[in-house]
Order: sequence, then C-alpha cells, then structure tokens
Amino acid sequence: MPTFMDVHDGMHVTLQELMGAHKKDLEAQKGTGVEYVRYWLDSKAGKVFCLAKGPNKEAVAAVHMKAGHPATELYEVSEGQ
Repeated sequence: MPTFMDVHDGMHVTLQELMGAHKKDLEAQKGTGVEYVRYWLDSKAGKVFCLAKGPNKEAVAAVHMKAGHPATELYEVSEGQ
C-alpha cells in the first residue's frame, strides 16, 4: 500500500491538542482503507507532519478533511534503507 507524508502549515498547537486531532483522524479513517501511522510537531514553525498509508492520495486527503484539518501539502513517499 502506498505511503504518504502530509504537511499542515499554521498549526500553532500543543502536543496535547495534536494528540486530540490525531484521535479524530483515527475515527475518520475507519472503513476508508487509510491508516494514519505517526505524526510530528514543529511547534516553532507551526507545522505538523503526518505519515499515512492508503490506497491513493485522494483517500488520504479525504480522511483529514473529514476530521476537520485538511493538509496544506501531501506527498507520496518511499522509505529509504
């Protein structure tokens, strides 16, 4: 299954708030074939990065939209060795 990394700009949130947003993703992903795996916060830059697996870019983006926090950028990525 393809892997995706997305970026959210302007996310001046605490780690606690980000954990709550991730819980919304986990609820929104049910039945979509998308799995949000990890997330990172750069609090100084106001950016959040999310790693997800899913059937395609559109499905991954739709989960964030449903959860209420669409990504600014979304990339299909390959893991290095």
